Amino acid sequence: MHWYLSLFSQTFFLHRYAAHQSFYMSKGWERFFFVFCYLTQGSSYLSPKAYGILHRIHHAHTDTEEDPHSPSYDKNFFAMMLRTRKVYNGILSGALPVEKKFTKNIPTWGWFDWWANSWLSRLLWIGLYVWFYVAFAPSAWWFLLLPIHVVMGPLHGVIINWFAHKYGETNFETDNTSKNLFKVDWLMMGEGYHNNHHVYPSRTNFAAVKGEFDFCYPIIVLLDKLNVIQIATAGKQPAVSEKEKQVPEKARA
Repeated sequence: MHWYLSLFSQTFFLHRYAAHQSFYMSKGWERFFFVFCYLTQGSSYLSPKAYGILHRIHHAHTDTEEDPHSPSYDKNFFAMMLRTRKVYNGILSGALPVEKKFTKNIPTWGWFDWWANSWLSRLLWIGLYVWFYVAFAPSAWWFLLLPIHVVMGPLHGVIINWFAHKYGETNFETDNTSKNLFKVDWLMMGEGYHNNHHVYPSRTNFAAVKGEFDFCYPIIVLLDKLNVIQIATAGKQPAVSEKEKQVPEKARA
């Protein structure tokens, strides 16, 4: 449950909303999902502001030296994630200069992000996880799962930013190494369709061809029907970009 709740916060709120503005929501609902993100990510909470800016930089400079996370420029995923953490912290603290084009409409909540990213907050969450296992784990072997709870946000990130740029298949030709990890993405709620996403970065549905299914997309459609969010266009998908126009019409359909 923790895996999928945390993953939903990342793919729905941090990725599709904060980074790509695939849909809109009121300030009230935005604050609600800030809190939801904090409650579900816990000790590995990621700032929507810092995540959104970092991910926009990734798309602008994919697989170049300016990409904050690329297997092409790091020896292993530990090195890649350490570099990502350095860029993330620089954005969060304001120490790293960021071009204005990467900050447009980025969701911000200053004091909340400060608290949620503090070491005190992270340690309190870790203490809560340990207490839960002490109280309910049927044997000591279950404690081996504790590190996954503690670093869940970065773990989700490394699965996509490392493995989905090294392994898998492609539906579309791109100028980068993005790949699709799964045919039916049951593990990453659509995030595994990374090749599709790099071709259609603003789409709400990351699945693109027959046989693929984005488990987050039906939730987005439901929230749209409930007027919690508004999908970006009347046609339920953003307009086709110049880059997307290079993809054959049959493939785009």
